[in-house]
Amino acid sequence: MSGLRGEHWLRGGGDPSGGESFMAIEARTQAPLPPTYRDATAAQVDTAATAASAVAAEFAATPAAVRASLLRALADGLGAAGDELLERVEAETALPPARVLAERGRTQDQLRQFAALLDDGSWVAAHLDRARPERQPQPKPDLRRMLVALGPVAVFGASNFPLAYSVAGGDTASALAAGCPVVVKGHPAHPGTSELVGRVIGAAVAATGLPPGVFALLHGRSHDVGAQLVRHPAITAVGFTGSHRGGRALFDLAAARPRPIPVFAEMGSMNPVFVLPVALARRGAAIAEQIAASATLAMGQFCTSPGLLLWVDGDGCAALQQRLREKIAATAPGVLVHPGIREGFEAALADVQRQPVEVLARAASAASPSVCPTLLGTSITDLLGTPRLRTEIYGPALLTAGAASADELLAVATALDGHLTATIHAEADDLPLARQLVAILQHKVGRIVWNGVPTGVEVCPSMVHGGPYPASTDARFSAVGTTAIARWTRPVCFQDLPAALLPPELQDGNPRGLWRTVDGAPGRH
Repeated sequence: MSGLRGEHWLRGGGDPSGGESFMAIEARTQAPLPPTYRDATAAQVDTAATAASAVAAEFAATPAAVRASLLRALADGLGAAGDELLERVEAETALPPARVLAERGRTQDQLRQFAALLDDGSWVAAHLDRARPERQPQPKPDLRRMLVALGPVAVFGASNFPLAYSVAGGDTASALAAGCPVVVKGHPAHPGTSELVGRVIGAAVAATGLPPGVFALLHGRSHDVGAQLVRHPAITAVGFTGSHRGGRALFDLAAARPRPIPVFAEMGSMNPVFVLPVALARRGAAIAEQIAASATLAMGQFCTSPGLLLWVDGDGCAALQQRLREKIAATAPGVLVHPGIREGFEAALADVQRQPVEVLARAASAASPSVCPTLLGTSITDLLGTPRLRTEIYGPALLTAGAASADELLAVATALDGHLTATIHAEADDLPLARQLVAILQHKVGRIVWNGVPTGVEVCPSMVHGGPYPASTDARFSAVGTTAIARWTRPVCFQDLPAALLPPELQDGNPRGLWRTVDGAPGRH
């Protein structure tokens, strides 16, 4: 790999042509970063989507071992990209080197996890109910069911995770694992990163002997590029991580198509934290340190950053509030990953400050493009009566409120919309109240955290990164972990088909050795 050329990746090669031009911005200096990129044209969108559709059936039928090899080749290629990739990520996002290195490792790890999932094969959820011709009054047919690939998937790169949620991120990895060709719309804040990673994927596709239509990368600063992609009739599903406004716009576009398609959008969250009375009394100051560090980690640019901290007034309350003020005020200002996020943070913060809130602490001011972590306070009455106070400020801001009673705390939990996470800090003596809280929160969030912080999303099968709307557009699925593959599949039932026409996963004798359910009995049979 050498040098950036400002190219889309189409039909297995680079294509520098296009419409309106733009450049990346160096995040710390705000200076333009060459090379020049161009918005994909309608013709280029059509080329990518049509090529994906042309190979969709072939790719879906590709042996799982081949797709696993593709994912492992991609993981290896990201490592081989070396410092060129890491340095471009740092330049385009201002993320520190250690974070970029860790994110590349996470991206490689999730690719390898999906490869291992393909090796096992049980993700297809095979069910066999064999024929019973002797059954009365009607014979029972032979029924066999499994998950199959949906078809071409459009993936939108995320700005805050330029590797793990972008061109080769979890959406792309899970879609390729399912057997779906992928067309990625790269995020315009890091087009150089996108081009380098897209080249790695293209090389992995070629090295695995797969047709070039399996993967395409399109650049574009204009929203029209993404809209054209979502509307294209060859696209069968969409993956998105970003703002509520962006996710909802794509969802509405997809629903308005003559043939609607699913949009799996993860759109952010306030991630409320509840501190129960005994925990507050025993370790209020320590909890404050933990939550302040989590809220300002990476300048609050995680979709799981805690944005709302609640407690019941009592012993430990003063210590918690004092430590929060100290920690937020002492946090150094920082640069956000691109100007759009900074502008969004400043606008949201200004909007919230027009509501009934008080600024309790703010980090030392700094010149643009840095932003200042901010601690806000409100009352439970105002929190319940002002819907804007129960929605996300994306960036390093934390809103706090103290309840007069446990009933008020439960009332806030009941009033919440959907969020990705909720966190409870409690001791054994808090369990009766915690039990009531969990009973409410399990209907409000995708993940409940006990005595910890919501930042730090483990990539594993049991992870749920999603939640009820507006946290995501479909609370039944996770965007992180190997279960994310289910988003890009649908079940098909084969009734009374001859053995020669059945996929190996459903054949008698279980030639792949999968875990299946046969006549109601699970096992490798």
